[in-house]
Amino acid sequence: MSATTVDIHEAQTQLLQLMTLALKGGDVVIAKDNVPLIRLVPVKSPRKRRIAGLHQGAMRMHADFNDPLPDEFWLGTV
Repeated sequence: MSATTVDIHEAQTQLLQLMTLALKGGDVVIAKDNVPLIRLVPVKSPRKRRIAGLHQGAMRMHADFNDPLPDEFWLGTV
């Protein structure tokens, strides 16, 4: 999709249409005297915070999880 470049005076009268285009993923650039000044982009919504312990008990870890791996593993002879 190519960028839509609009003069700053034209952008004042077409702001709603330019905002709609940017929200749909369009690339909108506002220029003055053919010099790009501003790129219109939508604001990303903040990510939801994670809640610790929400799925407690959903995973189990073996008792030997932190034990060293055997030499055969490191030598590739397993």
